[in-house]
Amino acid sequence: MKEAKDTVRILLPRGRKNEENFLIVSVNGRSFKIMKGVDVEVPRCVAEVLENGRMMADEARRYVERMAE
Repeated sequence: MKEAKDTVRILLPRGRKNEENFLIVSVNGRSFKIMKGVDVEVPRCVAEVLENGRMMADEARRYVERMAE
């Protein structure tokens, strides 16, 4: 069994009214359904995927802003 240190607590912000109240993340063939607006424990690899996605979205936003100038 995995140790507790292999998990981290995260909180995904709630979406808009018409959005799903969960997010599905897949890592190495395993899928995780993560509820939004609730503190949840997830494997560290899932938290890393979510953080990488956030960083890439930020970078894409900055790129679009640069191109619009």
